[in-house]
Amino acid sequence: MALTGALIIPMTSFAADQKPKLVLQITVDALRGDLLERYKANFGDDGFRYLMDDGTYYTNAYYQHGNTETIVGHVSLATGAPPSVHGMVGNVWYDRNKERLVYNVEDGNYDMLSSGAGVNKDTEIDPTQKVATKDGRSPDPILSTTFSDELAISSNGASKIFSVSVKDRGAISLGGHSGKAFWFSKAESEFVTSTYYYNEYPEWVTAWNKQKLASQYSGKRWELSLPPEQYTLKEGNPDYKVDLAGFKRTFPHPYGPASYKYYSTMLTLSPAGDELTENFASTLLKKENLGKGKFTDYLAVSFSANDYVIHMYGPTSLEAEDNLIRLDKTITKLLKNVDEQVGLENTLIVLSADHGAPEAPAVVNALGAQQPALFDQKKLISPQLLTRLKTEFGLSEDAIRLYAQPYIYLNHDVIKKKGVSLEKVQKAVAEELLKVKGIAYAVTSSDIEKNQVPNTHTMQLVKNNYYPTRSGDVYVVYQPRNFINDMGGLTIASTHGSPWRYDTYVPVIFAGYNIDDEKVNREITPYDIAPTLSSILGITQPSGATGNVLTEVTSN
Repeated sequence: MALTGALIIPMTSFAADQKPKLVLQITVDALRGDLLERYKANFGDDGFRYLMDDGTYYTNAYYQHGNTETIVGHVSLATGAPPSVHGMVGNVWYDRNKERLVYNVEDGNYDMLSSGAGVNKDTEIDPTQKVATKDGRSPDPILSTTFSDELAISSNGASKIFSVSVKDRGAISLGGHSGKAFWFSKAESEFVTSTYYYNEYPEWVTAWNKQKLASQYSGKRWELSLPPEQYTLKEGNPDYKVDLAGFKRTFPHPYGPASYKYYSTMLTLSPAGDELTENFASTLLKKENLGKGKFTDYLAVSFSANDYVIHMYGPTSLEAEDNLIRLDKTITKLLKNVDEQVGLENTLIVLSADHGAPEAPAVVNALGAQQPALFDQKKLISPQLLTRLKTEFGLSEDAIRLYAQPYIYLNHDVIKKKGVSLEKVQKAVAEELLKVKGIAYAVTSSDIEKNQVPNTHTMQLVKNNYYPTRSGDVYVVYQPRNFINDMGGLTIASTHGSPWRYDTYVPVIFAGYNIDDEKVNREITPYDIAPTLSSILGITQPSGATGNVLTEVTSN
């Protein structure tokens, strides 16, 4: 394989038993499967185009679980399994033992490291659920081994395994239980980790953070990188009301001064977040001497900006297009550094995404398509539902604990004390939800456990999302293009989390090491990635993997 332009790579004859020196797994958050082709015209030759044109490109890949959120997709990529196996049913879930919502990778047994006194007391907020999470992070909540775990086992710990992302859940998931993970702290404006991984930072991490590279954007703005006429899209596409501390609907978008309260948040909502991620990952690549040892090493890099940009502006926006154009340059830079350090002919690259995204309602409406609705969460617990609980079961509103995407959780203690059937209460709640406009399905956990749900594709995705101790009592599926557009009090253009095709559709591309250029249109699932990587390296698949080995890649 060879990149065009400045990068020239000698062709190599590979022995059948030769293994790559490095596995590079790139994940682009919310990269719906059509977006690469949609905006390809403005990509350079050595980033996305290199992967698409010189690699094995699967154009028909879909997740097989219903709740297409960040942690669910990332852990599915890592484990080759759905949440019914790995247990990560959502970004948050209700823990009945702790009697509160928990964040997916929170772990009170491990503190957060910082460059100061050693513990970062910054409390992260999951904006989709308005949940303040507890200090401490680890991969312990992941209930299956990952590809990186099996790589560590196969080398008796000699393989170097690292994962980097702006999001903690994006890094921790792919790093697995055996690797090292770093993520960006908005409070510190630097990359951090927890005591699960280190008691103190490696010297190179401290040195990187001391550079304060985030400050280079102070007083600057995110502006279009190309002349306006070169874009697929035009300024003035259907407007949405977006104003987050100065980030308005149209270019330019100011970052503000480094002293500004939301400065680091602004960086993560723009290409700057991906640029910082690449810089840190490329530094890690060199300082940790990846790809130089006897065994295959692993580096996962998850780029998060695309997800944030789509939330704010939708996939059909100048912001989304320009962000991918800039990410193309960022990935080109990462691949160049990998080429110089390891050689792309020695590096097995895989690119995918954790989920897709729907179009913003304003865009769909402007095109005359069926009008989508923005769902009001208050409609879930309707007066009619509360009346039925009272008259049929003698239950009050406290029988319903809360709603956390995509589940309604009931108060089992209250229901038990009343001496009524939990299954019947679940069924009554589901029946009332189905009367609410905008809800397509309401599926009870009792019906899932008894396998009493219709044998349809959508219901299979709902079943694949069920994990008994974490899933709620009723799974809510909204009608296509219906969603709650409130993220922590902020009105957004688009959000994901549904079982519909636009949310489950992602690209899957293998490139680099001994990979032929081929475009494959048969339907696959991203669950196939981890088993395929395991097959190429000749190691055990992750413990719960359900995906298949992709023969187009392994037969090369």
